[in-house]
Amino acid sequence: MAVALTMARMKVAVLRHAFHGERALTAGTGAALGALLAAGTVYLAFTDPDLPAAAYAVWLLGWMLGPIFMGGGDETLRPEYFSLLGLPPRRLAAGLLVSAFVGLAPLVSLTALLGLLVAGVRLGVANALVAVPAMALQLAVFVLLSKVCVAVVGLALRTRPGAIASGVLNGAILAALGQIWVFFVVFGQTGLPAAVWYLPSGWGLLAVRGEWWALAALALLALLLLGAWAALLSRRAGAARPSTRGRRPMRSATANGAIVAKELRTWSRDLVRNHQLTFALSYGVCFAASPLILGWDGMLPYAGPIFIVMAAATTANLYGTDGTALWLTLMTPSASGVRGRQLAWLSAHAPVAIVLTVAFTAVTGGPWPLILALLPALLGGAAGLVPLVSVYGLVPGTDPHRRAGNPLRTSEDDGGLTGLAYLMLALVLLTGVPAGLAAFRYGWAGVAVGVATGVLCHWGFGLLAERRLRSHGPELLDAMRTGRKSQTTVTSRFDQLSTTQKTIAGWCFGFGAIPLVPQGIVAAVFVANGMLRHSWFLATYMPPGLRYPVAAAFVVLGLAMYGTGVWVVTPRSPR
Repeated sequence: MAVALTMARMKVAVLRHAFHGERALTAGTGAALGALLAAGTVYLAFTDPDLPAAAYAVWLLGWMLGPIFMGGGDETLRPEYFSLLGLPPRRLAAGLLVSAFVGLAPLVSLTALLGLLVAGVRLGVANALVAVPAMALQLAVFVLLSKVCVAVVGLALRTRPGAIASGVLNGAILAALGQIWVFFVVFGQTGLPAAVWYLPSGWGLLAVRGEWWALAALALLALLLLGAWAALLSRRAGAARPSTRGRRPMRSATANGAIVAKELRTWSRDLVRNHQLTFALSYGVCFAASPLILGWDGMLPYAGPIFIVMAAATTANLYGTDGTALWLTLMTPSASGVRGRQLAWLSAHAPVAIVLTVAFTAVTGGPWPLILALLPALLGGAAGLVPLVSVYGLVPGTDPHRRAGNPLRTSEDDGGLTGLAYLMLALVLLTGVPAGLAAFRYGWAGVAVGVATGVLCHWGFGLLAERRLRSHGPELLDAMRTGRKSQTTVTSRFDQLSTTQKTIAGWCFGFGAIPLVPQGIVAAVFVANGMLRHSWFLATYMPPGLRYPVAAAFVVLGLAMYGTGVWVVTPRSPR
């Protein structure tokens, strides 16, 4: 018990000094959004006693998948820090578990679990008393499941088959969540899915409603997960490296050629990049193929473009993942590494994207002009934006040879990596807009627009990244070496904004895509195809005369949000 309390106090001390500057802003925004979701969950307990079961299933998925997609979750206290103390695995796991309850995420989840108390009060005094231990056990299960999932994926990433399998599975799960409406339609589900009661997330609510065995089941599951986590912690030390025997060396006569060779070898050896590539591929294929369950193959040709966009998002911090190895490039005369990295990125992703796009478009018979216009535009845009965003918004990463026992942890700034990924998603999508509009309006002429857009983005963005790297290379290297951005690298317009302006810009850029794309553009496509009353697309539920106006209003709202964000961050000329 003393060890657990000591670790909890250590966690409090670290967090007390950790939240300042941009990290505090990111944490505050996340806490505000989490508080809104928690309040909505508690509200469901007031309106319908059954709905919280589905809400807690979503919270469970968030705890299981969120840390995997955001760099391994909270590791303020790592098991490696206590390796020399000789603590037994179960005692170490118990101490780390207690410290895991210290933080914003557990506090927000505990707030959401107040819905159990609300449900218990509505049923009686005994039920309300049961709700208190049910809340604690439910939160423990959430946290432990998260830790076990991260540990399992971390072990999988130590072997190439494991990294590939993990990427395929994670991509498929995220794509299924993004297309959850398809499965609701297929199974004709209009009410609460019965499966949510069988998930551990629903056991707390069952205990509150009088199923007392569920409380014991939660306690037993928490103990089993604690034992599993302790066993996984004992296997965490010492990351395995893939064997390099039997591989022919890559040689090059030029500096940029050496960059290409080095990057291609990294793409083949680095298990984290193997995971990223297979994750993007699995996500693109599964997201586009999900509507096949309904007999609709209209999204299948877009598997390639979706793969490109997701692959660009996962590699948005390309220079940051290399760590201090940047000094090799800076010390090589006449080499910036940008053109070599662009060529290597295209060599790793373009063949996959081309095969996916051509094969799936051939299966469906079109639309050839639109797809062939988007393909070069997105490829060129991604190849140009990946180095550009990574040098302008570089997030200091951990040197590959110094990564901890959790391979998912490539940086200490999870919020920075997540924001960079979302920014890349939006920017790459924008590079395909001119080609898409031209293909819609002029047909095959859009292909020429797509090729021209891709070439210009590849060359122009690469040139900007090259100039930035040459002018600010030492500062970027210092940022990666120390983990802190120097003042010369952060004197941007965004850093000069007030906290209120940063918050407004963050919300506009972060959530503007929701009304613009799904509630606006996608909903209008569904209405045009007669696909009504689908999932969360509001326009499909409107009366006939309001469907297109509602979709158009959401498009205007999304554009207005992005416009507001741009207006806030645009410098004003003095009067």
